[in-house]
This record gives sequence, C-alpha cells and structure tokens, in this order.
Amino acid sequence: MTTQTILPVDAERLSELSLRCGEPSWLKESRLKALELAAELTLPKLEKTRIDRWNVNHYGNYKETQPIASLHEAPSSITALVKDQEEGSLIIHRNSGVVFTRLAPELAEQGVIFTDLQTAVREHGDLVQRYLHKAVKPDEHSLAALHAALWNGGVFLYVPKNVVVSTPLQAVLLTDDAEASFVPHILIVADTNSSVTYVDNYVSDKTEAGLHNGAVEVFVGAGAKVRYASVHQLGEDTTDVTYRRAVVENDGAIDWIIGEMNYGNTASDTKSILKGNGSTSNAKVIAVGSGSQKLNYTTQAQHFGKNTPSNMITRAVMRDAATSIINGITKIEKGATRADGQQTEKVLMLSPKARGDANPILLIDEDDVTAGHAASVGQVNYEQVYYLMSRGISRHEAETLIIYGFLAPVVSQIPLEGLRNQLQSLVERKLGQ
Repeated sequence: MTTQTILPVDAERLSELSLRCGEPSWLKESRLKALELAAELTLPKLEKTRIDRWNVNHYGNYKETQPIASLHEAPSSITALVKDQEEGSLIIHRNSGVVFTRLAPELAEQGVIFTDLQTAVREHGDLVQRYLHKAVKPDEHSLAALHAALWNGGVFLYVPKNVVVSTPLQAVLLTDDAEASFVPHILIVADTNSSVTYVDNYVSDKTEAGLHNGAVEVFVGAGAKVRYASVHQLGEDTTDVTYRRAVVENDGAIDWIIGEMNYGNTASDTKSILKGNGSTSNAKVIAVGSGSQKLNYTTQAQHFGKNTPSNMITRAVMRDAATSIINGITKIEKGATRADGQQTEKVLMLSPKARGDANPILLIDEDDVTAGHAASVGQVNYEQVYYLMSRGISRHEAETLIIYGFLAPVVSQIPLEGLRNQLQSLVERKLGQ
C-alpha cells in the first residue's frame, strides 16, 4: 500500500522563506529539490508498523524565535536540564529555531564551531555544504525528503584536526507550540584525530498533536572519536520520527547512547557506516513503552572497511498495552574482511497486553568475518523475584531491581551525571514507580 504524501508547503512559500532567512542559493535549491522528491516518494516501510496511520503530516508553520540573553530566561520546562550548564557549551533550540548559544572561550580559541545550523550555513557555508544531507539522504523516503526541505534551527558542531574536547557539549531541543514547525537537523563533523562528546535532550510541553521529523548526521574523520548521547522525552501528543547516521573513516570510532523515553508513537533508525579500515561502532539503546504507544526501533551497522568491529545492544521494557518492534541489522559487505558484528536485542514485558518483537538480522557477503546475535522477549524472571524476596526484599522492590539491572548496560554509559540521573528518573516515571 502506498500513501500520497501531503506537502505542508508549496515551492513558492518555501523559496520565500529561504530568502527571508538569508540562505545561500545552493541551500534554497537543495530545499526545493527535496520538496519535489517528497511529492514522488512514499513513506518509509517499517517492519510490522503502519506508520501511515500515525500523525506524520502535522508540521505546523515556521515561526521566528526570540533569543534569550541568559539561562534565567529559559522556559521552565527545561530549567532543570540546564541548571548545571552555567559555564559549559550549550545550545537551546525552541520550536522553529535556536534561542540560546554558548561556546566555551577555550574551545573557540581551538577552532571548535558550535552553533545553530542556519547560522553555520551563513558563516561556514563551504564546510556545511560538504556534509549536509550526505549521510541521511533526501531520496530515502518522503519523510527524509520533507526533512531536507523543511529543517530549521538545529545544531552544527565542528571539531578541528587533533583537537580533544574533554567536556561534553550539550543541546536541549524543546517543542511547546503545536502550530510551530519542529524539524531540527543535527550535523557533527569530527576532523582527523579529534575527540568529542555531544549530548542532547528532546522535550515537549504542549497538549496538541505535533510531529518531530528529525535527522542526525555524524562524520567521524580518520582516528577521531565521537560519543553521541541522546534522550527523547516527548509527550504523548507528539509523534517522533528520527533518522541517525554516522560515517566513520579509518580507525575512527562512534559511540551511540540513546534513551527513548517518549510517550507518543516513535520510530527511530540509528545506523553506523563503517567506511574505513579499523573503524568501530558501539550502539546502546534503551526504551520504555507505556500506555498504547507504538514503537519501532532499528539499529544498524554496515561494514565496508577491513577489521571493523561493531556492537549493538538494545533493551526495551513494555508495560500497559504498548507494542514495540526492535530490529538489529548487521550488514557486512564484500571485501570487509575480518569484520566483527555483534548484536543483542532484549524485550521485557510487564503486562499481559504488552507486545514486543526482537528481530536480529545478519547480512553477510564476506567469508573471513565473525558475527553473532542474541535476542529474547519475555516477562520478568520470577525465580529471580523469589530469590530476592527470600532475602527480605518486597516483591515490588525485587521487580524494580530486576528491571533496573536489565536497563543498566545503557543507563550507566550516559556521559553526564545530570543526564544520567534524569534518565533514571524518566525510567521510574514511565514504569510508575
């Protein structure tokens, strides 16, 4: 079944908006071409998920944002998330644009760029043009094309050659106006032998239906290391569709740490493309589903280079009538000798009405490789519960300990203590603890 794509804007209005924002001609043409593609392409095909029944058309309109001078003016819904960032590098994106940007002076002196993507287009156009839409390509499906046509605000992070950034850079992305478009694009470029940790948090504060159509592109240079941590906690009225891609060169490394804590329907696809020899990827994803949520998570590693290890761990906990599809895909291309692809998907169901599918997939076109997978779907192990109860722990506490132990491989890896504590609180809230 194909579904006609409803375009939220016509070419004339999109062209006028691009001109009003002072965008260069190459970006305007890129947007218009993507809009043409969106009219021709269909929605992405998700395993056992009818995304055509989701709210994937409510984009709203571009609304100019008013910058804030200090964190004291930040919206109350994100105050707790930025209270520890009085001095650190921080970007706050609200609805259709960025309202606050701060880069530590010592990083600016080393040539680090950390700003909103629309500003980067004007001030670092050649650099942005070299990478924008090269990993998440507009012709993948209609949502990717519409993202390329409509993206706004977003984040651009560039780390120069041999620069090691020891302190995490953080972004908070808030949607609290259902009539304002929320289509941020995250673009990260880590040059040769550089190192950086980037953390972002997606938050909503509204009661009307909305859509987040997001894309993340990470380019990891030779010998560079990027750790990307992201927590999504959008409300039940917000549909969240996010595509993440990393392209990793020789001896580079990407670490994904993803916490999917939304309350609405969610689809995400996180993929590492191990292009260079010796490149590595580690992906850790946790999700907690509640209510009647429909969740579809895919984690991928595609091996092109030789001696390329990848590891993917996904943990999902489903309660109430929530359903989840968890896909792990390891693709080893011909010529990727001595590649090693490992993956584990586990789903824990806390209710008779909850449903979970774990689908490990290995696609191997080379003989000299190693690969493995493990998958499980089940309920809390009551032998473990009874063992803990025999030690004087209540049933509720025993089940809670088992659930937290189930999620611990990801939660423990969050690089910011405040974000780690926040994720723990979100888990507790979603589990009704």
